[in-house]
Amino acid sequence: MINNKLNELTNLHAVMDTEQDHYNSAFDTPLRADAFEMDDETKMELISKHFTSIMQVLGMDLNDDSLKDTPKRVAKMYVKEIFSGLNPANKPIPTLFKNQFHYKQMLVERNIAVFSNCEHHFVPIVGKAHVAYISNGQVIGLSKLNRIVQYCSQRPQVQERLTVQIATMLKEALGTEDVAVIIDAHHHCVSSRGIRDAGSTTLTAEYSGQFLIAETKNEFLKHIGL
Repeated sequence: MINNKLNELTNLHAVMDTEQDHYNSAFDTPLRADAFEMDDETKMELISKHFTSIMQVLGMDLNDDSLKDTPKRVAKMYVKEIFSGLNPANKPIPTLFKNQFHYKQMLVERNIAVFSNCEHHFVPIVGKAHVAYISNGQVIGLSKLNRIVQYCSQRPQVQERLTVQIATMLKEALGTEDVAVIIDAHHHCVSSRGIRDAGSTTLTAEYSGQFLIAETKNEFLKHIGL
């Protein structure tokens, strides 16, 4: 009986460990191990060729002056712009300063522009991010908050993952758990296809540290007008 119970506990812990590993990895952008073995120029060349094929299948006339350079433009946009956040080489380096003013209240930056793309249909996700943190001795340059949001956004995304990734980067940069992130975004996969609902938005939130306390969370929500 004792051995059976021990075996059950061992199996339970194994399942919990597996679930925890899955939970942690679920918030990483799905990438192959060799994702960055190919340089950007090669990627753009290959994407341009593939996009040429797509346009040809659609029946587009690539001899037209307006269309002939479209595959190259799309390839450059994918690699250098809207999906540049896939490459860890583009990760922003946070500029930190000592909190010499001993500011102990939350710092909130509202209405940070979010431009991302849905990984299910590769159409835009557009909205605003609101972020906040409470200093544990250091403060971050304000523009770096925007850059962190931009970096995490510039990859194929789902909004839930994007919200957690921004919060995680902020916690790593600041060395504190006292972080909150809210994203309110419009999904073109909802408005431009399928149900074609142009009026709805999606709101996601991630709270940690002191922001799990109702009073602190409510103060943050009041600051951003929710």
